Amino acid sequence: MNNSRYFTVPGSSRKYDRNWMLAVLLISLMLSLLQVSSVNNLLPSIENSMQASEGSIQMVLSGYALAVGIILVPAGRLGDIFGRSSLWVIGLVIFTLASLGCGLSDSIIHLNMMRVLQGIGAGFYSPQVTGLIQQYFQGPARARAFGFMGLVVSMSVALGPLISGSLVAVFSPDPGWRYSFFLNVPIGIIGAFAAIRFLPFSKERRALGPHAQLTREEYDDAMRTQGRSPRSAHQRVDLDPIGMALLALAVLCIMLPFMLHGVAWRWYVLACGFLLIPVWVMWEKSYAQHGHFPMVDLSLFKIRSFSYCTGISALQFLGSTTIFVAMALFLQDGMGVSALAVGLIGLPNALLSGYAAVWSGKRAIEKGKQIQVMALSLIVVSVLLLIGFSAGVARANWPIALMAIPLLPLGFGAGCMGAANQTQSMMHVPPAHGGTAGGVQQTSQRITTAIGNALITGVLFAMYGGGVTIDGWYTGYSCSLAVIALFVSAALTLAIIFWRRSDD
Repeated sequence: MNNSRYFTVPGSSRKYDRNWMLAVLLISLMLSLLQVSSVNNLLPSIENSMQASEGSIQMVLSGYALAVGIILVPAGRLGDIFGRSSLWVIGLVIFTLASLGCGLSDSIIHLNMMRVLQGIGAGFYSPQVTGLIQQYFQGPARARAFGFMGLVVSMSVALGPLISGSLVAVFSPDPGWRYSFFLNVPIGIIGAFAAIRFLPFSKERRALGPHAQLTREEYDDAMRTQGRSPRSAHQRVDLDPIGMALLALAVLCIMLPFMLHGVAWRWYVLACGFLLIPVWVMWEKSYAQHGHFPMVDLSLFKIRSFSYCTGISALQFLGSTTIFVAMALFLQDGMGVSALAVGLIGLPNALLSGYAAVWSGKRAIEKGKQIQVMALSLIVVSVLLLIGFSAGVARANWPIALMAIPLLPLGFGAGCMGAANQTQSMMHVPPAHGGTAGGVQQTSQRITTAIGNALITGVLFAMYGGGVTIDGWYTGYSCSLAVIALFVSAALTLAIIFWRRSDD
């Protein structure tokens, strides 16, 4: 495969356009990410509109996150086997229908059910984005594609609160929060039709059939990556249902306790989750040794670049994804700032992040490790600056708008980090395992995001003194930022180790 704009696939005479394919994929990815960042801003409106309890409102966020986390790896595996384009379409259709259901919900129970269904849809199509880029882009073209992917990720985090805050401000809290979900519907419909025109469906023609067999080339490649003879196992597609169930249960048990509050038995669930991980690993090893295809080829973790970058991003997500959550709590609940104003404060961050992602994508192959170190250093600097500027806002009556300044290094760092880390992590991953690898990496990020949100907001609420005074809010906020700085510093340390290894 060359790096030209157009390509063909077996079984079709059509020429496919990589640029249009990437646009379709990234728009869908933005939809799934906006459902996290934008909904953060909508919780008070939903709570008042539906007279919902605090626990029910928390499930609006955690139900979606849980569903995505559980589905990612199995969906990536299914895409690798049967075809990523079809799994992408299935996921987008589920997501679109669930978005419509969210907007039409007449009770908090109905809304939470639709949010879980939304998460299932997003979990189906998200790993296919990474897999399709890995499959149809190579070299600098792949790095640029991951650069645009980083642009989408970074901008979604900052633009989500702005979009939802604007809708609430213009249309009132109800139906403003509903319109935030309805926006997904026309975009999802257009995306599904665009997929027919712009996404390749070559593997579906080979994989789906009465015997659902892998091609000889894919089969031999899978065997070699596992260190076995290409003829040492049968050719039939193997879904590894027990492996899927074990990993899904482990992810559920690890994420759920950090989304429950005031439940004593949640820590027993967490312990079960960590115990299930080695059980799952042993199952996957045994499954492969008996001539089957495990859900996750554990030899992926022997690829140093993949293992290092997965660890780096997991540590980064443990801290940095909570920055905007903590800031929204501090400014809205502590300082009385509107949701729209909080979104506007993050707008310069989003614009700079978008530029940085594209800039990083052009350099991620040759200078990716250095960019990772630089990007994480900027994020740490940004967090420390936020502590200082927040003191000025809380104690010296500085204008709220000044909070945008310390977010600028964060914007550039996060944008650079997304593109560089994605490119470096997937650089040596075989295209046949692109969806599974993407699912594994995104699952680790979802888990650490859930843990980080719980830990960091827990620190904020433990230190803010009940939110009686602005000074108390600043104390809690600054302590939460200090914890974030520690987590990102750990990611920076690992990135430096990765950089210093000359054999990767």
